[in-house]
Amino acid sequence: MDIWHFLGSFPRNRRKISPSVAGVPASDLQVELRKEVNRPMASTGTTKSKSWMKPLLTTAGLYNLICALYLVLAPFDLFERSGVEAPNLPLLVQMLGLGAGVLGLGFLLAASDPLRHWPVVLMGFAAKLGSALGSGLAVWHGQLPAGSLWLALLNGLIWCPPLALILVFAYQSSLRQRRVLSPEIVRMALRRRSNQGVTLEEMSALSPVLLVFLRHSGCTFCREALADLAARRKEIEAQGARLTLVHMGSEEHGAKFFARYGLQNVPRVSDPERALYRAFGLPRGSLGDLFGPRVWWRGFQAAILGRHGVGLLNGDGFQMPGVFLLFHGEVLRSYRHLSAADRPDYLALVTGREYASPEFSS
Repeated sequence: MDIWHFLGSFPRNRRKISPSVAGVPASDLQVELRKEVNRPMASTGTTKSKSWMKPLLTTAGLYNLICALYLVLAPFDLFERSGVEAPNLPLLVQMLGLGAGVLGLGFLLAASDPLRHWPVVLMGFAAKLGSALGSGLAVWHGQLPAGSLWLALLNGLIWCPPLALILVFAYQSSLRQRRVLSPEIVRMALRRRSNQGVTLEEMSALSPVLLVFLRHSGCTFCREALADLAARRKEIEAQGARLTLVHMGSEEHGAKFFARYGLQNVPRVSDPERALYRAFGLPRGSLGDLFGPRVWWRGFQAAILGRHGVGLLNGDGFQMPGVFLLFHGEVLRSYRHLSAADRPDYLALVTGREYASPEFSS
C-alpha cells in the first residue's frame, strides 16, 4: 500500500494560493515569530509538579531560615553544644547564617513551581551535598567529634535524595516540553520558497513532502542524515513523497554540500536566520541534548565507523533538527529529535508503518 491509499482518509483542501501572500519573506516571518514567543508554552506531556515537591521545598526553606536565625543570634552556641572550640570569628559564622537564609528564601521561591525553578533546586542540592561532605571530611580528619555526624545528616544528607529526584523530574519534563506555535505561523512558514522558486505550500499541494530540517553542515549527524536520505530516496519517492531540505547555510554552500551526497536536485530552503526552524517549533538543544553520553558514542559511530567525519561549524551549533511530513499545507506526522544523535526512519515517517516519534514515547 503506497502513501496515496494511506492518505485517502485525509481531507484534501485544494484551495488556490493567493499570489498576494505566496512567497512571504523571511523577515515577515521573523516579526510574527517574535510576537509568538511571548505566548504560553504548550507541551506534549504533563509538566505538573508532584504533590510532595511543594511541601518538601517549603519545609526546607523554613528549616534554613530557622538555622539562619540561630547562627546570626547565637553564633557560638552550636560549637559549645558540639564540644568544639569556637573560632573567634563571630562575623564569619553570622555570614554563614545569612547564606543559609538566602538558601531558605530560594527554597520557598522554588516551592511555588519546583519544575520551573529547577536552577534554585540545583543550587540547594549542591549546597546540601557540600555541607554533608564537608562535615564528613572534618570528622574523618579529627577536626570535628564523631558525635557531630548527626549535624551532617540533618543539615545536608537527608535533603539530597528528594532534591535530586526533583531535578530528575524537571529534566524529564524539559524533554517533553515543546513550543507549539499557532497555525497561522506555520501557514506563513509554508509560503517560503525553495531554491526552485516554489513554496512549500505549493509543493505539498502536488504531493506529500518530507521536510527535513538539518543540523549545521559540520555536524557528523547532519552528514549521516544526508547519507541516509540519499540511500532511501528512491524508496521514499516510490511512495509518492518528495524530499525537501532545510539548512542553515547559504544557498551556494548548500548546493555544493548536498551535491556530495547526490542530492543537488532536491528542493532546498536556505534558512540562516532559523525562522523556519522556530516556526516548526524546533528548539535549540541543551548541553545534554548535544553532548550527553549517548551523543558521544553515536558521534564516534557516525564520524569514525561510518566515515561521515566532521567539518567546520556552519550555522547555529545548538539548533536541533526535525522531520515533518506535509500534505496540502498540513503536518501529518513529525519527528522532533530529543537528542542530536537521534536517527529517524525516514521511510517509516512516510508510510506510517512502525512509526513512533520520541516526543510521544513514554
